[in-house]
Amino acid sequence: MNKTGTKTIETPRLLLRRFTIEDAEDMYENWASDPEVTRYLTWPTHTDVDATRALLEDWVAKYADGAFFNWAIELKSTGRVIGNISVVHLREDIDEAVIGYCLSRAYWGQGIMPEALTAVMDYLFDAAGMNRIAAYHDSNNPKSGRVMQKAGMKWEGTLRAADRNNQGICDKVLYALLRSDRAPQ
Repeated sequence: MNKTGTKTIETPRLLLRRFTIEDAEDMYENWASDPEVTRYLTWPTHTDVDATRALLEDWVAKYADGAFFNWAIELKSTGRVIGNISVVHLREDIDEAVIGYCLSRAYWGQGIMPEALTAVMDYLFDAAGMNRIAAYHDSNNPKSGRVMQKAGMKWEGTLRAADRNNQGICDKVLYALLRSDRAPQ
């Protein structure tokens, strides 16, 4: 693994970049305070912008570590931050990154998250040298699985009662993509 850290990635509609403290209002308003967005996540809905700001202070401090990968999803047409995508678990011994993501409800169903996920996977394979990229979702949230499928990830199985989120104990549906699964570049 190459400890490249969070570098800016551009797609046709998105700028994936490091968070700044100034993103607190957008993050709070667009997704962190929305119980529908955080429904299947492992962290609680933020009750005020100060909670969001404190989290961002922690994330910004971690950018100095080349093994920290956490992108703000900025919509280029508006300049607003509408979500995030990050490596939530890293196994350097097997060059594996597990990705998590969330997006403002106002942008669901527009192909934004598959666009971001594809770009981040390309970066993690090509720049960071990953061999395996995985993601998982609660079986009660199949739309998250569609994001993984659209980004080219392959279903690997369902682990029964293997995770906990804001809904309680849940089944964990696992997807992954290996370097060898990718089309020749």
